[in-house]
Amino acid sequence: MNHLLTLGDLDPDEFMGLLDLAVKLKKELRKKGRNKPRLEGQTLGMIFQKPSLRTRVSFDMAMIQLGGQALYLSPNEISLGKRESVADVARVLSRYVDGIEARVFAHADVVELAQYSRVPVVNGLSDYSHPCQGAADLLTIYERFGKLEGLKVTFVGDGNNVATSLAFGCALTGAHFVLASPEGYDLSAAVAVKATEMGKATGSTITTLRDPFEAVRDADVIYTDVWTSMGQEEETEKRLRAFAPTYQVNAELVSHAAPGYIVMHCLPAHRGQEITDEVCDDPEHSALWDQAENRMHAQKAILVELMAEKKSARKARKAKAKRKK
Repeated sequence: MNHLLTLGDLDPDEFMGLLDLAVKLKKELRKKGRNKPRLEGQTLGMIFQKPSLRTRVSFDMAMIQLGGQALYLSPNEISLGKRESVADVARVLSRYVDGIEARVFAHADVVELAQYSRVPVVNGLSDYSHPCQGAADLLTIYERFGKLEGLKVTFVGDGNNVATSLAFGCALTGAHFVLASPEGYDLSAAVAVKATEMGKATGSTITTLRDPFEAVRDADVIYTDVWTSMGQEEETEKRLRAFAPTYQVNAELVSHAAPGYIVMHCLPAHRGQEITDEVCDDPEHSALWDQAENRMHAQKAILVELMAEKKSARKARKAKAKRKK
């Protein structure tokens, strides 16, 4: 990997390698109280167009625990694509830092950052994809069930960027992805086709249903997200009419899942809308808090894969150049 913009860019071996590394780094932290300083002396520049709790803190702590540091750049400091072109921001920032994380509105912006950056770029969220969340989600499922292949993962709600990354993650690992959504809120046709094609190598299937009760029947994982994401506020009333109350994850809906099911939500949750308190806080079945923690561990694996390996390669090139002299 040179960058991580979408899980759709990875192959099954690359993705499982990331998950296995995340497990290793998490165990190392738990056992020794610290991680090896694999990114010592390195800095991650973090571009934020959208506010965040989990993305910012998890990347901050990931870099600190790996021996590096993170530099937060707020929307007002950069005004990506307005005060300065995306390409010029990439050209300049990549001269200062060892990696770039970007939480943006338009996916085209993170693609352009990667195109012009001299250092690895990680998509912290875009309107198309949320690969770091997807990696944390599959890590959480992997930990809970000890496997991914053959599991049924049902997403109830909008076929948004989170659903897209979850579909790609399932396709890469042999899990079966089911989306329950009202008409007009499915995965994009391009995403559905791509995920289906990816799944041919692992035995994964991608299915869309209208009836959430049919979709969650015998599901191992039930996942939901807010019905109205940031940037869609003008659609709030329209979306409430489309989703409520049919697509709410509540006690009645989850009763149709498989024994030992887990419930997931990428957070923040609008309690009482897409999910109820009873389901959110269920001590046996809710995986929300492990899932939130795993953002940090999954992102550590991504950063190590991208930044530590690239640093080693740069050192090797410099050493080779010195020998030639």
